[in-house]
Amino acid sequence: MIFNRSYYEDVLIVRVHDIVPKSVWSKRYDRICEFERLLVQAGTHVIKFYLHISPEEQLARFKMRLDDPHRNWKIRNSDYTEREYWPAYIEAFEDAMLKTSTTRAPWYVIPSNHKWFRDLAISRILVETLDEMDLKLPKPSVDLQAIRVQYHSATIEQV
Repeated sequence: MIFNRSYYEDVLIVRVHDIVPKSVWSKRYDRICEFERLLVQAGTHVIKFYLHISPEEQLARFKMRLDDPHRNWKIRNSDYTEREYWPAYIEAFEDAMLKTSTTRAPWYVIPSNHKWFRDLAISRILVETLDEMDLKLPKPSVDLQAIRVQYHSATIEQV
């Protein structure tokens, strides 16, 4: 499963915009860690990526969205109005990563001004994770030889 920010909004937007008091959002880090611990116990591998771009690159990407009719759907007014909170978001993200990066659910900060590098870095981490999982195909639950004999010979006789 893939989460795109999702439950981390509980320690980001609410903090930056002072929606709930610090006494409330600061307790949510423990809940996030507990949720991810439960995911891992259930057999899920949790990998978190923070895709870091510069404010200049972000603005350039917004302009491309405005100029390209195929990307217009991506642009919102809040893309621009939220830029004034950049330093507060960076601080909130840094705290979130510090308080929720664990060996079972690590954060990876990916420099993302260049999409080719972002894609390469993420792909490499995912491939390494999959390799470490040492995945194997499940063993058949039926007698394959019996099926071969029964159906293969029946097919040959019909031809």
